[in-house]
Amino acid sequence: MSDTILDIRQVTKDFPGVRALTNVTFQVRRGEIHGICGENGAGKSTLMKILAGVYSFESYQGSILYNGEELRFVQDSIRQAIEKGIAIVYQELALIPLMTVGENVFLGREPSVRGAIQWGKLYSQTKRLLDDYHLQIPPSSVVAKLSVGQQQIVEIAKALSEHAQVLILDEPTSALTEAEVDVLMGILSLLRERGVTCLYISHKVEEFFRITDRITVMRDGTVVDTLDTKNATHEQVISMMVGRQMSERFPEGNRRPQEVVLEARHLSVAAGYQSGRRAIRDVSFTVRKGEIFGVAGLMGSGRSELVTAIFGEHSESRTGELLLEGKPVVNATAREAITNGVSLVPEDRKRMGLIISQSILKNISLPNLDRFATAFSINAHAELQAAEAFAKNLSIKTPTLFALVNSLSGGNQQKVVIAKWLMSQPKVLILDEPTRGIDVGAKYEIYKLMNKLAEEGVAIIMVSSELPEILGMCDRILVMHEGECTGIVERAEATQEKLMAMATGLQKMTTKG
Repeated sequence: MSDTILDIRQVTKDFPGVRALTNVTFQVRRGEIHGICGENGAGKSTLMKILAGVYSFESYQGSILYNGEELRFVQDSIRQAIEKGIAIVYQELALIPLMTVGENVFLGREPSVRGAIQWGKLYSQTKRLLDDYHLQIPPSSVVAKLSVGQQQIVEIAKALSEHAQVLILDEPTSALTEAEVDVLMGILSLLRERGVTCLYISHKVEEFFRITDRITVMRDGTVVDTLDTKNATHEQVISMMVGRQMSERFPEGNRRPQEVVLEARHLSVAAGYQSGRRAIRDVSFTVRKGEIFGVAGLMGSGRSELVTAIFGEHSESRTGELLLEGKPVVNATAREAITNGVSLVPEDRKRMGLIISQSILKNISLPNLDRFATAFSINAHAELQAAEAFAKNLSIKTPTLFALVNSLSGGNQQKVVIAKWLMSQPKVLILDEPTRGIDVGAKYEIYKLMNKLAEEGVAIIMVSSELPEILGMCDRILVMHEGECTGIVERAEATQEKLMAMATGLQKMTTKG
């Protein structure tokens, strides 16, 4: 049997007005973990959809050999791809929340006799599969009650139950804790030992060096090169991705923090306000004009709850005081927070930050329509002019603001969310996981934008689960652990080890914010 399981030859794919792939050629070896990296728009997702049967063989030029035979899927042949042993786990999970783990794993393939589902067999087979990969998840658990990491594992188990020979993982760690990432890496190592081939897509370059055997770098729909991971460097891969040398991951800013803009005093949110999430307890801090103030902590530590409470959520169960420019504010609703000068770029931009079915223009102007309202209508010309100015200032890459926001790359979608809140002229801009799911080049642009805004006097609060990002961008860092603040650290005193010790509750600081 050949060492090559996938042989991709001169694949070219066009969409109306856009060439997504141009003569893509590379091979994937049997039983390897093969990394696929590139900026948003590089063509990774299009290629993976071809492999997974989403696009028919008639819709592209070139050929793909799988186990020596050409793949010839017709349109929407995902089931055909699975039957051949090719499965994909998307970044946005496709589980049914109110069903159990077992029901999701065998959905549409339930063991049955004369039309009656054999529930005992379904759950015993699910348990056998989970035990085989040392996964401690009860088959009868309802998916909605699982962590994101556990749900990711259920998706993988579902693919493996189909006896996949090739498993495609699209951004599998984007919402996982460090502990959950470790579990996933262990599963991938076990799959490699068992001869399963994995195609691993990620924007986190360091993950390729942790788990992959080889890395194929894509840029602008073409393959730049395929590298043996052990012979490559982080800098080399990043340079190939963006097409230029990047001398630094985090741009140097010229920030000069000034007077306090926002102060939180003994902020708490009562337990039980949202199922499965922790409360915050007695958190106090200040944020200065022109400062980037970081909020770090493990998933579930209360990071997002803290900033959403400032933005007007959980007002019924929130206690403590908020002061803006020295004056008490309530921020009982999001609208009140916006009026008071506080804006929030949420963690999940697609679900909470954008209206995917609307244009870029409408997404940018939506929270600011009162600026363009006349007695009976919206001044469309003024709305377009204002949106164009922000789109130009943030370098949003689009031929027209009338295009649907869903047509943009992840990095440009994030810029649209930031643009709409900048139009509201905030005094405090909260960015919750601002670079999640976007590529290294787009991250750098977001970082430069943050520096520019801070230099112009905007107070920025940045929540991030990536400690290098927190250390590289923030002037001071508040660390959360189980709903409490374990300390506030100046940038000059912060190290990754110190922040992790505080995030796990092993160390507390007495520094006041």
